[in-house]
Amino acid sequence: SSQGSEPLRLSLILKETALHRRKLPQIKPSEAMAKIREGALAVDIRSQAEYRGGHIGGALSLLPERQRDKLPDDAAPCLIFYCLSGKRTTRAETILSALGQGRECYILEGGLQAWKAAGLPIVADRAAPDIMRQVQTIAGSLILLGVLAGWLVSPWFYLIDVMVGAGLLTAGLTGFCGMARLLAKMPWNH
Repeated sequence: SSQGSEPLRLSLILKETALHRRKLPQIKPSEAMAKIREGALAVDIRSQAEYRGGHIGGALSLLPERQRDKLPDDAAPCLIFYCLSGKRTTRAETILSALGQGRECYILEGGLQAWKAAGLPIVADRAAPDIMRQVQTIAGSLILLGVLAGWLVSPWFYLIDVMVGAGLLTAGLTGFCGMARLLAKMPWNH
């Protein structure tokens, strides 16, 4: 029966995909710095706002989920991918491996946090605060506004606090922050 062969076919496709998936090796910050001095290119996979908040000097900003973003043809033969802590880079490993095909590729162990902890330099553009700082500022302002308006005008304004609290709880539990997504689309974050 053809229905019995579907799980087998899917299993074969998954095994074939796993065989072709190249696991990128991790590299320590000091080793990464040495490779960058030798001509390797650091590739920051965080948002533009995070990149502007601080990145490795000379790093290319490239979001892996945006398929139209490609490495320049003249990109270095060695690439070092990084994010803030290394978690996003590890999750995007398959895409990054494909982006760096034909090149020597690494994931920066511990991300930019480990880079800074090792005392290595970063470059920052302080034009706009990072997204999470913007979320915190707006959420705090809305909560304060809700409390004051609820106390001085009408108890209905306490609903603002409830909505902001529910949004923050959702963001904490799921990792999805609607306010951050909305702020990322604002012109000052591009």
